[in-house]
Amino acid sequence: MESEILSLLWTSPTALGAGAVQEQLSGELAYTTVVTILSRLHDKGVLRRTRAGRSYVYAPVYDEAGLVARRMRQMLDKEADRQAVLARFVSDLSTDDEALLRRLLDEGGS
Repeated sequence: MESEILSLLWTSPTALGAGAVQEQLSGELAYTTVVTILSRLHDKGVLRRTRAGRSYVYAPVYDEAGLVARRMRQMLDKEADRQAVLARFVSDLSTDDEALLRRLLDEGGS
């Protein structure tokens, strides 16, 4: 469900409250479940939460690519042998992805 809520927030032009999220998910989740998921995503640092009256509205901190990159970095940070992990990662890339990664590194990672 987290991924569905994130997808919804990525496509929204504005921050959304729990009620709006629930409504746009066709009401398939209870309001309290939506609040719990939004709160957990906020606690994980994935969503920004802003007070709006007596409740909150939520917006993503990262775009989709940024979130995937953050998760990859967190996994890498947990490993003791970073060089081995990176070497294995690069060796498993397709030729096109490896060429893209080399180009990005040459350009300074932008």
